Amino acid sequence: MAAPEITIDLLNQYCAEYRNWGRWGDDDEVGTLNHITPDKIVESAGLVRQGKVFSLELPLDGNGPQTGAFGRVNPIHQMVATGTDHVEGTQDWPMGWGVADDTLFLFLQGGTQWDALAHIFHDGMMYNGYDARLVSSTGADKNGIENQKTVVSRGVLLDIPAVRGVEHLLPGEAITSEDLDAACKHHGVEVGTGDIVLIRTGDMARRRGLPGWDGFSAGDSPGLSLLSAPWLAEREVAAIATDTWGAEVRPNEIEGSFQPLHLVMVVAMGLFVGEIWYLDELAADCATDGIYEFQLVAPPLVIPRAVGSPLNPQAIK
Repeated sequence: MAAPEITIDLLNQYCAEYRNWGRWGDDDEVGTLNHITPDKIVESAGLVRQGKVFSLELPLDGNGPQTGAFGRVNPIHQMVATGTDHVEGTQDWPMGWGVADDTLFLFLQGGTQWDALAHIFHDGMMYNGYDARLVSSTGADKNGIENQKTVVSRGVLLDIPAVRGVEHLLPGEAITSEDLDAACKHHGVEVGTGDIVLIRTGDMARRRGLPGWDGFSAGDSPGLSLLSAPWLAEREVAAIATDTWGAEVRPNEIEGSFQPLHLVMVVAMGLFVGEIWYLDELAADCATDGIYEFQLVAPPLVIPRAVGSPLNPQAIK
């Protein structure tokens, strides 16, 4: 069966067909995280057999991928009290006591991060039919990241370059439902309700360390095709995360659009999307032991009314 042509009409069809507005109530703000049940969390705990833990976060420092696109910069770490202050006697503490203290300025979606459901709008609306104007200069009255504060489930890694026999995908290479099925077959896993799917493209591994990360941030990249939407919806996944800047393929598949898959995933489905996740060490271990499922512990910071959050996801095997 030939794949459908990727057009505005197909985008609108998917937005209507896979819309979850009202599915979990008119006041819902967590979308597909509703697929994670207590039984699912217990199931994920059973995947911890070796005591191995993998951090999936990039360091929050000045060496990150941000180069100014959309006004974003890399984190800025500053000390406000130091050991030098202590030794030179500029700290007024008794009995020889001293202290170090510091601060961090960062864009909440400048590194390894979750998108909140308040992050994306379509025709004046966000997930579950909430008015986009509910996100104001004071933050998100609805769909803020604080609603997502507990995220634990079965994680599944789909390493697309490994399936294709290459080190990395190239900018513009799209990942379809058929590619995701092929990866499941190759890795010997099934994806189902409540799973969090991590999709590795190798894009981060290729660009990290190059000047300006070689256009990683907001540039052309491999990623999910609009044609992956049926796969994500039909399997009722709780969330997806990738090692790319924007999760979906770029250049955009529909001329004159911007990240059309986000309109289906975030606005229509209420699907949580993670971006800029570091998946290389986990992928290497999965290739070694052949186990591509694990417990994933990945809550955001509890920042009321925020539209995204950094996090340090933990894959536990």
